Amino acid sequence: MQAAPQPQPGIMDIALYQGGASKVAGHDDVLKLSSNENPHGAPASARAAARQAAEAMHLYPPTDHAELRAAIAEVHGLDPERVICGVGSDEIIHWLCQAYAGPGDEVLHTEHGFLMYPISARAAGATPVRVPERERRVDVDALLAGVTGATRLVFIANPANPTGTLLSAAEVTRLADGLPDGCLLVLDGAYAEFAGDFDGGLGLGGERGNVFATRTFSKLYGLGGMRVGWGYGPRAVVEVLNRIRGPFNLSNVALAAAEAAVRDRAFAAFCVADNAEQRDRLRGSLAQLGLPSDPSEANFVLARFAGPEEAVACDTYLKSRGIIVRHPANYGFPDCLRISVPDAAGNDRLLAALADWRAA
Repeated sequence: MQAAPQPQPGIMDIALYQGGASKVAGHDDVLKLSSNENPHGAPASARAAARQAAEAMHLYPPTDHAELRAAIAEVHGLDPERVICGVGSDEIIHWLCQAYAGPGDEVLHTEHGFLMYPISARAAGATPVRVPERERRVDVDALLAGVTGATRLVFIANPANPTGTLLSAAEVTRLADGLPDGCLLVLDGAYAEFAGDFDGGLGLGGERGNVFATRTFSKLYGLGGMRVGWGYGPRAVVEVLNRIRGPFNLSNVALAAAEAAVRDRAFAAFCVADNAEQRDRLRGSLAQLGLPSDPSEANFVLARFAGPEEAVACDTYLKSRGIIVRHPANYGFPDCLRISVPDAAGNDRLLAALADWRAA
């Protein structure tokens, strides 16, 4: 029998990505707080647009995503020609590594950064380089010290996941200023809408040739199941990415839902305000239970426990109550639980369970 072909170098070094769990045996009323999804779901406008678009599912979608790009640009005050859309921001991250990194190149990311950064780097044959953080925050000095002549891409999530901490705009600019020619800074703004007036790096992406920003419709807009993301940056970078983008990478249904969602500013404002209120309530209640957390600028909170055993014990207890959170040991936090911010009713249920666990 002939031997199977061997994969490219780096592929077998990729650890399989594990998404947040969604089921607990014996519970039909699961409260899922493991994937940072919008507890209010998708806006009614997006659901209606998706139903209408589904009537034309036999037709190929447009290849240029022109209407969605125009809507994104209108809402954010951007140049639509510099917007590119992908199957979640994950696909855009993958394109960036495919286009700009390969064998012999390095891709920098922080020690607690999104796992797709090293995965996409290895898939392109490049070497991911992990740079330490400082007290659960991105450390600009450490990143700049980690840059070598082989560095092609630097990825940071801002706000960061799973910590929720935010690097200031001034520090982001300092990082961009310190990178050498030929090195692209990628600002992953999946949670940027929850961080007040912070623009997620869109301004820098519009002004500079070495900064590219990514966003997603999975969090604020509740379209995780539709898989829509977008990026913004230099025309030259967008032109390169469009050369490797599949011509029909987004469906008619996804495009219609995303366009309706991004134009629904009332829904977005409501979700941002509700998240801020429930996030503050969650952090305050955790503190009262002796569980500290850093100020979060996202739609989740990273609760810190006395040690890994206590974190696992709490996680197990919450599952017994039908509540799923995330134990981010694979992100370097074995003594923490990342908890997506629920709505008011979900917070009632979560906090009651945490109080009972602490009292047991």
